[in-house]
Amino acid sequence: MRMTNDERRKYLYRIGSGFAVLALAILLFFCLFRLDSVRAGFARLLDILMPFIYGGVLAYLLKIPCGFLEKHLDRHLPAKIKKFAPGLSVVLSIFGFFLVLYLLLSMVVPELVTSVGAVIETLPQAVEELSEWVKKTLEGNDVLRSYVQTAIDSINQKLQVWGKTDLIPALENMMSGFTSTVSSVVGTIMDMMIGMVVCIYLLNSRKLFARQGRAVLYSIFNTKWADRIYEEIIFTDKSFAGFFSGKILDSAIIGLLCYIFSLIFGFPNAMLVSVIVGVTNVIPYFGPYIGAVPSAFLILMEDPVKAVWFVVFIIILQQFDGNILGPRLLANSTGLSGFWVLFSITFFGGIFGFAGILTGVPLFAVIYDIIKKLVRYGLKKHQHTDMLQEGGAE
Repeated sequence: MRMTNDERRKYLYRIGSGFAVLALAILLFFCLFRLDSVRAGFARLLDILMPFIYGGVLAYLLKIPCGFLEKHLDRHLPAKIKKFAPGLSVVLSIFGFFLVLYLLLSMVVPELVTSVGAVIETLPQAVEELSEWVKKTLEGNDVLRSYVQTAIDSINQKLQVWGKTDLIPALENMMSGFTSTVSSVVGTIMDMMIGMVVCIYLLNSRKLFARQGRAVLYSIFNTKWADRIYEEIIFTDKSFAGFFSGKILDSAIIGLLCYIFSLIFGFPNAMLVSVIVGVTNVIPYFGPYIGAVPSAFLILMEDPVKAVWFVVFIIILQQFDGNILGPRLLANSTGLSGFWVLFSITFFGGIFGFAGILTGVPLFAVIYDIIKKLVRYGLKKHQHTDMLQEGGAE
């Protein structure tokens, strides 16, 4: 008895599915028992692809200003040179990136060197002055003064021990490993230079790559599934681009406000402190607290009273950012509640480190959206649409 075409197709599909399951099981078994080799191979692959990772990340960050510039150049340039609008927008975007980087470094590095040198020189004297200030402030309250004085003496002693037992040996190790450090730095610089070339290629050909990717997608899947996948890709791009562009703008505004009020209140190291607060504000949820600690320490070394006022100011500033400015700039970029934001930062930060902290929120927003759509599909399939109206799929 001969099989029909449909029966033959089903038979081949079952054989292919069984073979695929068996191959995946063997691959999983190999990965589990050769985990160190797999990890080493993956690290080697990442090392090889690092220039493309640098270039891809930078191209994605510059995609929005590049598109904005191209749109306006195409609108305002004379007809004869409109064809140069895409290339000119790429050049201007790269130039703007290096200009911002140069301005930040030129403002921060000199003040950072000065501040660190001043802290090293004045640290013993600052601790002594802080001790005297505590004695005067807490005069008449012997119990509290003794506790604070004990804490200050303990910190001073630990700093001295740290300098002798940890700092000096660490510097000696750095000097002994100077050759390998220079080699690593040179390798990173080379990766970044190649990454810049990759970034230029990606920005210049981003529309071509988008068309090619869409063509590949629709050539593999049928129209229904291709439409769904393409819709999810658009949502992913919107979540990441909206989150990063909004967060960068939010951090820039917070840094500027911090600088203005630092000048008004006379906080020491106003520029350095404001840059630290602005840069760390890019990190969701924990960023403000991470930036406040070294900033308050820098001010504490020069004026303990202003350090206290600075902490109060940072708390007020971050309340303004978290409740007013941030929600307005990041509206509809992720759609996650505060609980899921905290969960995504903790989870992905634990897996991928600092990169997970930065990308965890938009990445989890995509996962959350996929799960939400699957839940809605399941509720409709099992005829539980009443739960949709009650918000069961939100």
